[in-house]
Amino acid sequence: MTRFSPRTAPLRRAGGLAATALLLAAGPLTVAAAAPARAADPVFTLGGPAETALHPYAEGGGAPKRSTAGITVTNPADEGYEGEFTLTFDLTGVAGVADVAFDPGPGVECETKGTRSAVCTGDTLAPGLSTVTGLLLGAAKGSEQGAAGTIRVTGEARSATSTPLAAPFTPFTTRVTVGGPDLVMRKLPFDHEPTPGQKQQAPITFANRGSRDADGVVLTLRYSRGLDIPQRYSNCAYTTDETWTTARCSVDGAFEAGATYTLAAPLTLEATTRAYRDLFVYGIQEAGTVPRAASTARSERGSGTVLRAVPLTKAPAARGVDLEPGDNEQEAEFRTANTADFVAYGDEASGAAGATVTARLGFHNDGPAWIGRIRSGGSVAAVDFTVPQGATVTSAPKGCRGVTAEGAYREDRKAPAPRYLCPAPTAVRDGGGLDLSFGLRIDKALIGAAGRVTVRGPGLQEAGLPFDPKPGNNTARVVLNGQSGGGPSPSPAPPAEGGPGAGSGRTPSAAPGTSGTGAPGTTGRGGSLASTGSPAAMTASVTAIAALTTGLALFAAARRRRKA
Repeated sequence: MTRFSPRTAPLRRAGGLAATALLLAAGPLTVAAAAPARAADPVFTLGGPAETALHPYAEGGGAPKRSTAGITVTNPADEGYEGEFTLTFDLTGVAGVADVAFDPGPGVECETKGTRSAVCTGDTLAPGLSTVTGLLLGAAKGSEQGAAGTIRVTGEARSATSTPLAAPFTPFTTRVTVGGPDLVMRKLPFDHEPTPGQKQQAPITFANRGSRDADGVVLTLRYSRGLDIPQRYSNCAYTTDETWTTARCSVDGAFEAGATYTLAAPLTLEATTRAYRDLFVYGIQEAGTVPRAASTARSERGSGTVLRAVPLTKAPAARGVDLEPGDNEQEAEFRTANTADFVAYGDEASGAAGATVTARLGFHNDGPAWIGRIRSGGSVAAVDFTVPQGATVTSAPKGCRGVTAEGAYREDRKAPAPRYLCPAPTAVRDGGGLDLSFGLRIDKALIGAAGRVTVRGPGLQEAGLPFDPKPGNNTARVVLNGQSGGGPSPSPAPPAEGGPGAGSGRTPSAAPGTSGTGAPGTTGRGGSLASTGSPAAMTASVTAIAALTTGLALFAAARRRRKA
């Protein structure tokens, strides 16, 4: 019996006890209440790779090369589960095919019971997906090429009261096969600092360093918005979204072990006029093993010639080489010398004290480049909005954070703030931007009260936009009760593709003299700003109009009597 212990600290514990929550939900402890409590038990999902290929057994001795298969558990609850759980591994299906060892995750211990089974135990499952243990798989002595078997994993759990939970784990089975192809993508020597419009050849080259032939391959090409591949092949399916174009090209044929292949004609990779910071990812997999893309965008077939791969060299297949899938893909990062002009826009409105108005503000990208932090996933910029004097924010866009007037952190995140920071998306297309809508209550009707709108770096310590050559238009104003010559904010952003909202760059439109909802209001050049007065103000206006009408009628009657 072999015991495997974790190498790191226990898993993070989160939330309260799941068992306690179940007892509270069940109410008084009675026999009749037991069934609903069991119905609320969490159901954990076991997972891992559907199939794992093993390096053939090295007859000449030496350390065996192992493949790793991670066994995962998905906890669907919003909080962590705390209670004993046990996973049981049935290894009878891989007897004579694979030797199995364990690499437990934090807080988990595993032990094998001979060669037929193993058990892993733990007492915490974090929310979401986590890896419980890695299976270290090596081909068994005497196993043959193509030998295969399965490992089945089941589980059970006990709550804090040591009561077994009802069917808490869905079982999982993974298949193990000895031998297989090992497709390795060669890295291409690109110029990683191109200029807009520059074209480079991309002679995609890959090798099969495995122990058997690959029956057809799928070449996957992913390139971000600033790049383009003009060729559109008829055996490739193309999908495009806001950031990426993905081409999946199916190439038929037997790709022999030990051989190297290249495209019959190299691709052309172009840095477009909108290029700035871009990625090109190119990978190769055996046909039938490529997972379906998660994107829901519709794919289209190319109308050009058929993309083909031809042998470049052929060498005898070597034993004991790497069968790991990590070398199936390469990527290239490009830093194109280009600029993008982020232009801020604001708004105007008029209203009496107590009125509530809607201010539309933000920025749009006049290009020519698109800007994206696709590797780090961070915001490319932020809108910094200082509220006009005499006004209070009644509603702010989701994601905007209230800070002090100096930009410091505020403990109270619910109370209205004098200043707001709103992060832009990870990527802003050329012609896109960020459109925001704030509700403002006019507490004191000041003539020409102005707030400041600035598009800046994503953090208070990084105010500049290094790609923007025109910092002078990074600032605009939101003006309340302005007068002629009071300096209205810049004109609104022109309509752009994608519609209103984050990334569209479109300022919501309205008919002249009306709000975006059709309510009467006074607008400026910065966009429509709806005003909704208080009930008292509306009543006073109606009374004044009635009094004026009555006075005019009495004046006309008196004049007629004098003439008579």
